[in-house]
Amino acid sequence: MTKPLKIVVLAKQVPDTRNVGKDAMKEDGTVNRAALEAIYNPEDLNALEQAIRIKEKYEGTTVTVLTMGPPRASDIIRESIFRGANDGILLTDRAFAGSDTLATSYALSCAIRKINPDIVIAGRQAIDGDTAQVGPQVAEKLNFPQITYVENVESIENGIVTIIRRIENGIEKVEAKYPLVLTINESAPVCRPRNARRVLKYRHSKTATELQAESNDYICDVRGCRPHLTITEWGVADIDAKAEELGMSGSPTKVKSIQNVVFQVKDSKILTSSDNDVQDLMQELIANHTIG
Repeated sequence: MTKPLKIVVLAKQVPDTRNVGKDAMKEDGTVNRAALEAIYNPEDLNALEQAIRIKEKYEGTTVTVLTMGPPRASDIIRESIFRGANDGILLTDRAFAGSDTLATSYALSCAIRKINPDIVIAGRQAIDGDTAQVGPQVAEKLNFPQITYVENVESIENGIVTIIRRIENGIEKVEAKYPLVLTINESAPVCRPRNARRVLKYRHSKTATELQAESNDYICDVRGCRPHLTITEWGVADIDAKAEELGMSGSPTKVKSIQNVVFQVKDSKILTSSDNDVQDLMQELIANHTIG
Protein backbone atom coordinates (compact mmCIF):
# COMPACT_ATOMS: atom_id res chain seq x y z
CA MET A 1 0.00 0.00 0.00
CA THR A 2 1.37 3.42 -1.00
CA LYS A 3 1.69 5.99 1.76
CA PRO A 4 0.28 9.50 1.27
CA LEU A 5 2.63 11.44 -0.95
CA LYS A 6 3.76 15.04 -0.85
CA ILE A 7 3.95 16.44 -4.39
CA VAL A 8 5.35 19.78 -5.53
CA VAL A 9 4.35 21.11 -8.95
CA LEU A 10 6.65 23.72 -10.48
CA ALA A 11 4.53 26.20 -12.43
CA LYS A 12 5.37 29.45 -14.16
CA GLN A 13 3.43 32.50 -15.21
CA VAL A 14 4.71 33.34 -18.69
CA PRO A 15 4.10 36.10 -21.23
CA ASP A 16 1.78 35.06 -24.02
CA THR A 17 4.30 34.63 -26.84
CA ARG A 18 1.49 34.24 -29.37
CA ASN A 19 1.12 38.04 -29.33
CA VAL A 20 4.67 39.35 -29.38
CA GLY A 21 5.22 42.95 -30.49
CA LYS A 22 8.17 45.28 -30.85
CA ASP A 23 8.14 46.12 -27.11
CA ALA A 24 8.39 42.51 -25.95
CA MET A 25 12.06 42.77 -24.93
CA LYS A 26 13.91 45.29 -22.79
CA GLU A 27 17.29 46.75 -23.70
CA ASP A 28 19.03 44.54 -21.12
CA GLY A 29 17.78 41.41 -22.92
CA THR A 30 15.08 40.45 -20.41
CA VAL A 31 11.43 39.98 -21.27
CA ASN A 32 9.22 43.04 -20.88
CA ARG A 33 6.47 41.22 -19.01
CA ALA A 34 4.42 44.38 -18.61
CA ALA A 35 3.92 44.54 -22.39
CA LEU A 36 2.50 41.03 -22.73
CA GLU A 37 -0.49 39.25 -21.26
CA ALA A 38 0.47 36.74 -18.55
CA ILE A 39 -0.75 33.14 -18.87
CA TYR A 40 -0.20 29.76 -17.20
CA ASN A 41 2.67 27.99 -18.94
CA PRO A 42 0.93 25.28 -21.04
CA GLU A 43 3.09 22.27 -20.18
CA ASP A 44 2.95 23.16 -16.48
CA LEU A 45 -0.79 22.59 -16.75
CA ASN A 46 -0.03 19.08 -18.02
CA ALA A 47 2.20 18.66 -14.96
CA LEU A 48 -0.56 19.84 -12.65
CA GLU A 49 -2.97 17.30 -14.13
CA GLN A 50 -0.54 14.45 -13.46
CA ALA A 51 -0.16 15.58 -9.86
CA ILE A 52 -3.92 15.81 -9.30
CA ARG A 53 -4.41 12.33 -10.77
CA ILE A 54 -1.88 10.93 -8.30
CA LYS A 55 -3.65 12.79 -5.48
CA GLU A 56 -6.98 11.22 -6.46
CA LYS A 57 -5.46 7.75 -6.66
CA TYR A 58 -3.55 7.73 -3.37
CA GLU A 59 -5.54 8.93 -0.37
CA GLY A 60 -3.95 11.63 1.75
CA THR A 61 -1.65 12.86 -1.02
CA THR A 62 -1.18 16.63 -1.19
CA VAL A 63 -0.27 18.86 -4.13
CA THR A 64 1.57 22.13 -3.53
CA VAL A 65 2.23 24.48 -6.44
CA LEU A 66 5.53 26.38 -6.30
CA THR A 67 6.05 29.39 -8.55
CA MET A 68 8.65 32.14 -8.70
CA GLY A 69 7.82 35.59 -10.00
CA PRO A 70 6.42 39.03 -9.19
CA PRO A 71 3.40 39.38 -6.86
CA ARG A 72 0.95 38.97 -9.75
CA ALA A 73 2.23 35.40 -10.23
CA SER A 74 -0.08 34.45 -7.37
CA ASP A 75 -2.73 34.16 -10.11
CA ILE A 76 -1.04 30.88 -11.08
CA ILE A 77 -1.50 29.51 -7.58
CA ARG A 78 -5.17 30.46 -7.45
CA GLU A 79 -5.73 28.87 -10.85
CA SER A 80 -4.02 25.69 -9.64
CA ILE A 81 -6.15 25.53 -6.49
CA PHE A 82 -9.30 26.02 -8.57
CA ARG A 83 -8.31 22.95 -10.59
CA GLY A 84 -7.46 20.70 -7.63
CA ALA A 85 -4.16 21.63 -5.94
CA ASN A 86 -4.18 21.83 -2.14
CA ASP A 87 -2.16 25.02 -1.78
CA GLY A 88 0.71 27.01 -3.21
CA ILE A 89 3.85 28.97 -2.43
CA LEU A 90 4.95 32.13 -4.22
CA LEU A 91 8.67 32.90 -4.32
CA THR A 92 8.84 36.64 -4.77
CA ASP A 93 11.70 38.99 -4.00
CA ARG A 94 13.48 41.73 -5.91
CA ALA A 95 16.63 39.62 -5.61
CA PHE A 96 15.07 37.04 -7.98
CA ALA A 97 14.65 39.56 -10.83
CA GLY A 98 16.55 38.73 -14.01
CA SER A 99 17.28 35.12 -13.04
CA ASP A 100 18.25 32.79 -15.88
CA THR A 101 17.65 29.03 -15.69
CA LEU A 102 20.64 28.45 -13.41
CA ALA A 103 19.60 31.06 -10.85
CA THR A 104 15.94 30.03 -11.12
CA SER A 105 16.69 26.36 -10.51
CA TYR A 106 18.86 27.31 -7.53
CA ALA A 107 16.06 29.32 -5.91
CA LEU A 108 13.48 26.61 -6.60
CA SER A 109 15.75 23.87 -5.24
CA CYS A 110 16.27 25.84 -2.02
CA ALA A 111 12.50 26.13 -1.58
CA ILE A 112 11.94 22.46 -2.41
CA ARG A 113 14.44 21.38 0.25
CA LYS A 114 12.37 23.30 2.78
CA ILE A 115 9.14 21.62 1.63
CA ASN A 116 10.79 18.15 1.47
CA PRO A 117 8.44 16.49 -1.06
CA ASP A 118 8.40 12.94 -2.38
CA ILE A 119 7.87 13.92 -6.02
CA VAL A 120 8.54 17.13 -7.94
CA ILE A 121 6.61 17.52 -11.21
CA ALA A 122 7.26 20.24 -13.80
CA GLY A 123 6.38 20.98 -17.39
CA ARG A 124 9.05 20.07 -19.94
CA GLN A 125 9.75 23.70 -20.77
CA ALA A 126 8.36 27.22 -20.59
CA ILE A 127 7.21 28.98 -23.76
CA ASP A 128 9.09 32.20 -22.92
CA GLY A 129 12.52 30.53 -22.90
CA ASP A 130 12.08 27.10 -24.55
CA THR A 131 15.24 25.81 -22.84
CA ALA A 132 13.83 22.76 -20.99
CA GLN A 133 16.64 23.29 -18.47
CA VAL A 134 14.96 24.23 -15.18
CA GLY A 135 13.45 20.82 -14.33
CA PRO A 136 16.68 18.86 -14.92
CA GLN A 137 18.76 21.52 -13.17
CA VAL A 138 16.51 21.34 -10.11
CA ALA A 139 16.95 17.55 -10.07
CA GLU A 140 20.74 17.92 -10.22
CA LYS A 141 20.82 20.46 -7.39
CA LEU A 142 18.62 18.24 -5.22
CA ASN A 143 20.52 15.10 -6.24
CA PHE A 144 17.19 13.50 -7.19
CA PRO A 145 16.79 11.02 -10.07
CA GLN A 146 14.90 12.54 -12.98
CA ILE A 147 12.63 11.25 -15.74
CA THR A 148 11.89 13.56 -18.67
CA TYR A 149 9.29 13.58 -21.46
CA VAL A 150 6.73 11.90 -19.20
CA GLU A 151 3.28 11.16 -20.61
CA ASN A 152 1.73 9.27 -17.73
CA VAL A 153 2.44 8.12 -14.20
CA GLU A 154 1.12 4.55 -14.29
CA SER A 155 1.56 3.51 -10.67
CA ILE A 156 3.40 4.14 -7.42
CA GLU A 157 4.01 1.06 -5.29
CA ASN A 158 6.52 0.40 -2.50
CA GLY A 159 8.45 3.56 -3.24
CA ILE A 160 8.73 2.77 -6.97
CA VAL A 161 7.18 5.07 -9.58
CA THR A 162 6.30 3.50 -12.95
CA ILE A 163 6.32 5.99 -15.80
CA ILE A 164 5.38 6.04 -19.49
CA ARG A 165 7.58 8.51 -21.38
CA ARG A 166 7.57 9.67 -24.97
CA ILE A 167 10.70 9.05 -27.04
CA GLU A 168 11.48 9.83 -30.68
CA ASN A 169 10.20 6.59 -32.16
CA GLY A 170 7.57 5.57 -29.65
CA ILE A 171 7.18 5.20 -25.89
CA GLU A 172 9.03 3.43 -23.12
CA LYS A 173 8.15 2.31 -19.60
CA VAL A 174 10.65 3.14 -16.87
CA GLU A 175 10.80 2.85 -13.09
CA ALA A 176 12.50 4.96 -10.45
CA LYS A 177 12.50 5.35 -6.70
CA TYR A 178 11.26 8.57 -5.18
CA PRO A 179 12.15 11.25 -4.24
CA LEU A 180 12.48 12.17 -7.91
CA VAL A 181 11.78 14.90 -10.47
CA LEU A 182 9.45 14.39 -13.45
CA THR A 183 9.11 16.71 -16.43
CA ILE A 184 5.86 16.37 -18.35
CA ASN A 185 5.48 16.46 -22.12
CA GLU A 186 2.79 18.41 -24.00
CA SER A 187 1.45 15.08 -25.27
CA ALA A 188 0.40 14.16 -21.72
CA PRO A 189 -3.31 14.50 -20.78
CA VAL A 190 -4.53 18.09 -20.74
CA CYS A 191 -5.43 19.68 -17.43
CA ARG A 192 -9.01 19.56 -16.21
CA PRO A 193 -11.01 22.81 -16.07
CA ARG A 194 -11.73 24.77 -12.92
CA ASN A 195 -14.01 23.16 -10.37
CA ALA A 196 -16.94 25.46 -9.60
CA ARG A 197 -17.05 24.62 -5.90
CA ARG A 198 -13.34 25.23 -5.49
CA VAL A 199 -13.63 28.57 -7.29
CA LEU A 200 -16.34 29.67 -4.85
CA LYS A 201 -14.34 28.48 -1.84
CA TYR A 202 -10.91 29.85 -2.80
CA ARG A 203 -11.64 32.84 -5.04
CA HIS A 204 -10.55 35.25 -2.30
CA SER A 205 -7.21 33.52 -1.67
CA LYS A 206 -4.46 36.12 -1.35
CA THR A 207 -0.82 36.47 -0.45
CA ALA A 208 0.10 38.70 2.49
CA THR A 209 1.26 41.37 0.03
CA GLU A 210 -2.08 41.34 -1.79
CA LEU A 211 -4.04 41.42 1.44
CA GLN A 212 -2.06 44.36 2.74
CA ALA A 213 -2.64 46.29 -0.46
CA GLU A 214 -6.25 45.40 -1.19
CA SER A 215 -8.13 44.09 1.83
CA ASN A 216 -9.61 45.62 4.96
CA ASP A 217 -9.32 42.17 6.52
CA TYR A 218 -5.53 42.04 6.31
CA ILE A 219 -4.98 41.88 10.08
CA CYS A 220 -7.56 39.13 10.43
CA ASP A 221 -6.00 37.05 7.67
CA VAL A 222 -2.39 37.28 8.84
CA ARG A 223 -3.56 36.20 12.32
CA GLY A 224 -5.07 33.06 10.82
CA CYS A 225 -8.80 33.84 10.86
CA ARG A 226 -9.13 32.32 7.39
CA PRO A 227 -6.01 30.17 6.91
CA HIS A 228 -7.40 28.34 3.87
CA LEU A 229 -7.43 31.68 2.00
CA THR A 230 -3.81 32.57 2.74
CA ILE A 231 -1.25 31.94 -0.03
CA THR A 232 2.24 31.49 1.40
CA GLU A 233 4.86 33.99 0.28
CA TRP A 234 8.61 33.33 0.60
CA GLY A 235 11.57 35.60 -0.05
CA VAL A 236 15.31 34.97 -0.15
CA ALA A 237 15.64 34.80 3.64
CA ASP A 238 12.83 32.25 3.92
CA ILE A 239 14.59 29.68 1.72
CA ASP A 240 18.13 30.24 3.07
CA ALA A 241 19.45 31.13 -0.38
CA LYS A 242 22.68 32.94 -1.18
CA ALA A 243 21.89 36.32 -2.73
CA GLU A 244 24.93 36.21 -5.03
CA GLU A 245 23.54 33.10 -6.76
CA LEU A 246 20.23 34.77 -7.58
CA GLY A 247 19.04 37.33 -10.10
CA MET A 248 21.38 38.92 -12.61
CA SER A 249 24.47 38.31 -10.45
CA GLY A 250 23.78 34.58 -10.35
CA SER A 251 22.91 34.31 -14.05
CA PRO A 252 25.79 33.54 -16.42
CA THR A 253 23.46 33.77 -19.44
CA LYS A 254 23.91 37.14 -21.13
CA VAL A 255 22.01 38.51 -24.15
CA LYS A 256 24.42 39.94 -26.73
CA SER A 257 21.86 41.59 -28.98
CA ILE A 258 18.14 41.71 -29.72
CA GLN A 259 16.46 41.85 -33.10
CA ASN A 260 12.75 42.53 -33.28
CA VAL A 261 10.97 40.89 -36.19
CA VAL A 262 7.35 41.97 -36.45
CA PHE A 263 5.33 40.50 -39.27
CA GLN A 264 3.02 42.93 -41.02
CA VAL A 265 -0.43 41.99 -42.26
CA LYS A 266 -0.56 42.06 -46.06
CA ASP A 267 -3.50 42.65 -48.37
CA SER A 268 -5.95 39.77 -48.36
CA LYS A 269 -7.55 38.18 -51.38
CA ILE A 270 -10.93 36.53 -51.55
CA LEU A 271 -11.12 33.44 -53.74
CA THR A 272 -14.01 31.42 -55.00
CA SER A 273 -13.90 27.71 -55.67
CA SER A 274 -13.75 28.26 -59.44
CA ASP A 275 -10.92 26.68 -61.42
CA ASN A 276 -9.85 30.09 -62.78
CA ASP A 277 -9.38 31.60 -59.29
CA VAL A 278 -7.34 28.60 -58.13
CA GLN A 279 -5.23 28.68 -61.31
CA ASP A 280 -4.57 32.43 -60.94
CA LEU A 281 -3.51 31.93 -57.31
CA MET A 282 -1.11 29.12 -58.25
CA GLN A 283 0.48 31.25 -60.97
CA GLU A 284 0.89 34.16 -58.53
CA LEU A 285 2.54 31.95 -55.89
CA ILE A 286 4.91 30.49 -58.46
CA ALA A 287 5.76 33.92 -59.84
CA ASN A 288 6.71 35.35 -56.42
CA HIS A 289 8.61 32.13 -55.52
CA THR A 290 6.34 31.22 -52.64
CA ILE A 291 6.13 27.75 -54.18
CA GLY A 292 8.00 26.17 -57.02
